[in-house]
Amino acid sequence: VQLQASGGGLVQPGGSLRLSCAASGRTMENYAVGWFRQAPGKEREFVASIRWDGGSTLYADSVQDRFTISKNNAKNTVFLQMNSLKFEDTAVYYCAANRGGWISRTQTAYDYWGQGTQVTVSS
Repeated sequence: VQLQASGGGLVQPGGSLRLSCAASGRTMENYAVGWFRQAPGKEREFVASIRWDGGSTLYADSVQDRFTISKNNAKNTVFLQMNSLKFEDTAVYYCAANRGGWISRTQTAYDYWGQGTQVTVSS
């Protein structure tokens, strides 16, 4: 499966963005999907994950209550709604899919990765 992340851009602090992760090649209906991010000079870190059926989600403490991950199996797409954005949310955001279908914070649990989309929070 190929993953295409999109929706990044430049936004002011307190603003919102919605990222999309579209799959092609095969359905990811049975896959869990995660979002990760990598800021300049830092290691890539976990952001959010959603179970294959959308019935369970997991968030990093830093984005809890600000970000929402959702999955539309009919559109073969996963979304990350990001609200109340902060300077420290600036990073390249990556989506990844886990064939096992379970949520995970661990990067090695994911089998497929998208190319990343840049999110810049700046005034």
